[in-house]
Amino acid sequence: MKIHQLQNNLQQALEGKILDCKLNFHQITIEADAQNYLEVCQILKNDEAFRFEEMIDLCGMDYLSYGEADWETHQATSLGFERAVNKDVEKGHLWSKPRFAAVVQFLSVTLNQRVRVRVFANDDDYPVVPSITELWPSANWFEREAFDLFGITFEGHPDLRRILTDYGFVGHPFRKDFPLIGNVELRYDATEHRCVYEPVSIEPRTLVPKVIRDDARKSATQTETE
Repeated sequence: MKIHQLQNNLQQALEGKILDCKLNFHQITIEADAQNYLEVCQILKNDEAFRFEEMIDLCGMDYLSYGEADWETHQATSLGFERAVNKDVEKGHLWSKPRFAAVVQFLSVTLNQRVRVRVFANDDDYPVVPSITELWPSANWFEREAFDLFGITFEGHPDLRRILTDYGFVGHPFRKDFPLIGNVELRYDATEHRCVYEPVSIEPRTLVPKVIRDDARKSATQTETE
Protein backbone atom coordinates (compact mmCIF):
# COMPACT_ATOMS: atom_id res chain seq x y z
CA MET A 1 0.00 0.00 0.00
CA LYS A 2 1.04 3.59 -0.62
CA ILE A 3 0.97 4.52 3.06
CA HIS A 4 3.35 1.68 3.98
CA GLN A 5 5.75 2.82 1.27
CA LEU A 6 5.59 6.36 2.65
CA GLN A 7 6.37 5.04 6.12
CA ASN A 8 9.41 3.17 4.83
CA ASN A 9 10.63 6.25 2.95
CA LEU A 10 10.24 8.41 6.04
CA GLN A 11 12.13 5.96 8.23
CA GLN A 12 15.02 5.86 5.78
CA ALA A 13 15.19 9.62 5.19
CA LEU A 14 14.90 10.50 8.89
CA GLU A 15 17.02 7.72 10.36
CA GLY A 16 18.85 8.95 13.44
CA LYS A 17 16.80 12.16 13.58
CA ILE A 18 13.51 10.83 15.00
CA LEU A 19 12.44 8.80 18.01
CA ASP A 20 9.77 6.76 16.24
CA CYS A 21 7.73 6.46 13.05
CA LYS A 22 4.62 4.35 13.49
CA LEU A 23 1.41 3.62 11.64
CA ASN A 24 -1.80 3.61 13.69
CA PHE A 25 -5.40 4.03 12.52
CA HIS A 26 -4.17 4.45 8.95
CA GLN A 27 -2.10 7.48 9.94
CA ILE A 28 1.67 7.89 10.14
CA THR A 29 2.97 9.54 13.30
CA ILE A 30 6.56 10.73 13.59
CA GLU A 31 7.93 11.41 17.06
CA ALA A 32 10.88 13.76 17.43
CA ASP A 33 12.67 15.62 20.19
CA ALA A 34 13.09 19.37 20.20
CA GLN A 35 16.74 19.19 19.12
CA ASN A 36 15.97 17.59 15.72
CA TYR A 37 12.45 18.88 15.17
CA LEU A 38 13.34 21.77 12.84
CA GLU A 39 15.62 19.62 10.69
CA VAL A 40 12.91 16.96 10.39
CA CYS A 41 10.39 19.58 9.28
CA GLN A 42 12.78 20.94 6.67
CA ILE A 43 13.17 17.47 5.17
CA LEU A 44 9.42 16.89 5.17
CA LYS A 45 8.84 20.11 3.26
CA ASN A 46 11.76 20.17 0.84
CA ASP A 47 12.45 16.52 0.02
CA GLU A 48 10.93 15.62 -3.37
CA ALA A 49 9.68 12.30 -1.98
CA PHE A 50 7.51 14.05 0.63
CA ARG A 51 6.75 17.66 -0.36
CA PHE A 52 4.56 18.49 2.64
CA GLU A 53 3.99 22.06 1.55
CA GLU A 54 0.89 22.66 3.66
CA MET A 55 0.58 22.73 7.45
CA ILE A 56 -3.00 21.79 8.35
CA ASP A 57 -2.99 22.11 12.12
CA LEU A 58 -0.78 22.55 15.18
CA CYS A 59 -1.83 22.08 18.79
CA GLY A 60 -0.37 21.50 22.24
CA MET A 61 -0.64 18.34 24.34
CA ASP A 62 -0.36 17.78 28.09
CA TYR A 63 0.31 14.21 29.20
CA LEU A 64 0.25 14.96 32.94
CA SER A 65 -2.16 12.15 33.88
CA TYR A 66 -1.91 10.07 30.72
CA GLY A 67 -2.27 6.34 31.43
CA GLU A 68 -3.93 6.78 34.81
CA ALA A 69 -7.44 5.40 35.26
CA ASP A 70 -8.80 6.53 38.63
CA TRP A 71 -12.38 6.27 37.35
CA GLU A 72 -12.12 2.95 35.55
CA THR A 73 -14.94 0.69 36.69
CA HIS A 74 -17.42 -1.80 35.29
CA GLN A 75 -19.81 -1.68 38.22
CA ALA A 76 -22.66 0.65 39.06
CA THR A 77 -25.17 0.32 41.89
CA SER A 78 -28.29 2.09 43.14
CA LEU A 79 -25.97 4.01 45.45
CA GLY A 80 -24.22 5.62 42.49
CA PHE A 81 -20.76 5.42 40.97
CA GLU A 82 -17.94 4.73 43.40
CA ARG A 83 -15.58 7.63 43.84
CA ALA A 84 -12.08 7.12 42.50
CA VAL A 85 -12.62 3.33 42.48
CA ASN A 86 -10.98 1.08 45.04
CA LYS A 87 -7.42 0.41 43.97
CA ASP A 88 -6.11 -3.06 44.79
CA VAL A 89 -2.69 -2.24 43.35
CA GLU A 90 -0.97 1.12 43.24
CA LYS A 91 -0.54 1.66 39.50
CA GLY A 92 1.68 4.72 39.61
CA HIS A 93 2.33 6.94 36.60
CA LEU A 94 2.48 5.00 33.34
CA TRP A 95 3.78 7.81 31.08
CA SER A 96 7.58 7.90 30.85
CA LYS A 97 7.95 10.55 28.13
CA PRO A 98 8.01 14.35 28.68
CA ARG A 99 4.78 15.97 29.80
CA PHE A 100 4.33 18.54 27.01
CA ALA A 101 4.37 18.12 23.25
CA ALA A 102 3.31 19.96 20.12
CA VAL A 103 1.47 17.98 17.44
CA VAL A 104 1.47 19.08 13.78
CA GLN A 105 -0.55 17.76 10.83
CA PHE A 106 1.06 18.11 7.39
CA LEU A 107 -0.43 17.63 3.94
CA SER A 108 1.23 17.17 0.56
CA VAL A 109 -1.24 18.47 -1.98
CA THR A 110 1.12 17.50 -4.77
CA LEU A 111 1.53 13.86 -3.71
CA ASN A 112 -1.78 13.47 -1.85
CA GLN A 113 -0.25 12.19 1.39
CA ARG A 114 -0.35 13.17 5.05
CA VAL A 115 1.84 12.83 8.12
CA ARG A 116 1.54 13.69 11.80
CA VAL A 117 4.56 14.98 13.75
CA ARG A 118 4.76 15.05 17.54
CA VAL A 119 7.65 16.93 19.14
CA PHE A 120 8.36 16.69 22.87
CA ALA A 121 9.59 19.55 25.05
CA ASN A 122 12.39 18.22 27.23
CA ASP A 123 11.78 20.47 30.25
CA ASP A 124 8.38 19.99 31.94
CA ASP A 125 8.80 23.15 34.03
CA TYR A 126 9.66 25.35 31.03
CA PRO A 127 8.60 23.55 27.81
CA VAL A 128 10.38 24.88 24.72
CA VAL A 129 10.33 23.67 21.11
CA PRO A 130 11.51 25.42 17.93
CA SER A 131 9.08 27.51 15.89
CA ILE A 132 8.31 26.44 12.32
CA THR A 133 6.97 29.82 11.19
CA GLU A 134 9.90 30.30 8.81
CA LEU A 135 8.91 27.12 6.98
CA TRP A 136 5.14 27.49 7.25
CA PRO A 137 4.09 31.09 8.05
CA SER A 138 0.55 29.84 8.80
CA ALA A 139 1.95 28.27 11.99
CA ASN A 140 2.13 31.75 13.54
CA TRP A 141 -1.30 31.86 15.20
CA PHE A 142 -1.35 28.12 15.89
CA GLU A 143 1.85 28.38 17.92
CA ARG A 144 0.51 31.43 19.75
CA GLU A 145 -2.58 29.41 20.69
CA ALA A 146 -0.48 26.50 22.00
CA PHE A 147 1.64 28.99 23.95
CA ASP A 148 -1.45 30.67 25.41
CA LEU A 149 -3.36 27.53 26.38
CA PHE A 150 -0.51 25.13 27.28
CA GLY A 151 2.43 27.40 28.06
CA ILE A 152 4.66 25.87 25.37
CA THR A 153 7.30 28.37 24.23
CA PHE A 154 8.15 28.30 20.52
CA GLU A 155 11.73 29.47 20.16
CA GLY A 156 12.21 31.77 17.18
CA HIS A 157 8.58 32.82 16.90
CA PRO A 158 8.37 36.43 15.66
CA ASP A 159 5.52 37.53 17.95
CA LEU A 160 4.84 34.98 20.70
CA ARG A 161 2.08 36.38 22.90
CA ARG A 162 -1.35 35.32 24.11
CA ILE A 163 -4.10 35.11 21.52
CA LEU A 164 -7.27 33.83 23.27
CA THR A 165 -7.08 34.74 26.96
CA ASP A 166 -7.39 38.25 28.36
CA TYR A 167 -4.52 40.65 28.97
CA GLY A 168 -2.83 39.88 32.27
CA PHE A 169 -4.28 36.34 32.42
CA VAL A 170 -2.33 34.11 34.80
CA GLY A 171 -1.75 30.45 33.94
CA HIS A 172 -2.53 28.27 30.95
CA PRO A 173 -6.15 26.99 30.94
CA PHE A 174 -5.61 23.79 28.90
CA ARG A 175 -3.03 22.36 31.27
CA LYS A 176 -4.36 19.33 33.14
CA ASP A 177 -3.59 20.85 36.55
CA PHE A 178 -5.39 24.15 35.82
CA PRO A 179 -8.62 24.46 37.91
CA LEU A 180 -11.77 23.73 35.89
CA ILE A 181 -13.43 26.92 37.11
CA GLY A 182 -10.25 29.00 36.89
CA ASN A 183 -8.56 31.02 39.61
CA VAL A 184 -10.20 34.41 39.11
CA GLU A 185 -13.45 35.82 37.74
CA LEU A 186 -14.05 39.09 35.91
CA ARG A 187 -16.82 41.58 36.54
CA TYR A 188 -17.50 45.23 35.70
CA ASP A 189 -17.49 47.54 38.70
CA ALA A 190 -19.93 50.40 38.07
CA THR A 191 -18.46 52.42 40.93
CA GLU A 192 -14.87 52.26 39.71
CA HIS A 193 -15.92 52.22 36.03
CA ARG A 194 -13.55 49.41 35.18
CA CYS A 195 -13.25 45.63 35.00
CA VAL A 196 -12.20 43.98 38.24
CA TYR A 197 -10.59 40.57 38.76
CA GLU A 198 -11.56 38.70 41.93
CA PRO A 199 -11.03 35.16 43.26
CA VAL A 200 -13.72 32.80 42.02
CA SER A 201 -16.83 32.67 44.21
CA ILE A 202 -18.29 29.43 42.82
CA GLU A 203 -18.09 26.36 45.03
CA PRO A 204 -16.66 23.36 43.13
CA ARG A 205 -19.20 20.65 42.37
CA THR A 206 -18.85 17.09 41.14
CA LEU A 207 -21.57 16.30 38.62
CA VAL A 208 -21.79 12.55 39.09
CA PRO A 209 -25.16 10.68 39.06
CA LYS A 210 -26.00 9.54 42.59
CA VAL A 211 -28.90 7.19 41.81
CA ILE A 212 -29.36 4.76 38.95
CA ARG A 213 -33.05 3.95 38.61
CA ASP A 214 -34.50 0.90 36.91
CA ASP A 215 -36.57 1.50 33.80
CA ALA A 216 -40.20 0.91 34.85
CA ARG A 217 -41.22 0.06 31.29
CA LYS A 218 -38.65 -2.70 31.12
CA SER A 219 -39.77 -4.12 34.47
CA ALA A 220 -43.40 -4.17 33.36
CA THR A 221 -42.54 -5.97 30.12
CA GLN A 222 -40.58 -8.60 31.99
CA THR A 223 -43.47 -9.15 34.42
CA GLU A 224 -45.99 -9.62 31.60
CA THR A 225 -43.66 -12.07 29.85
CA GLU A 226 -43.24 -14.12 32.98
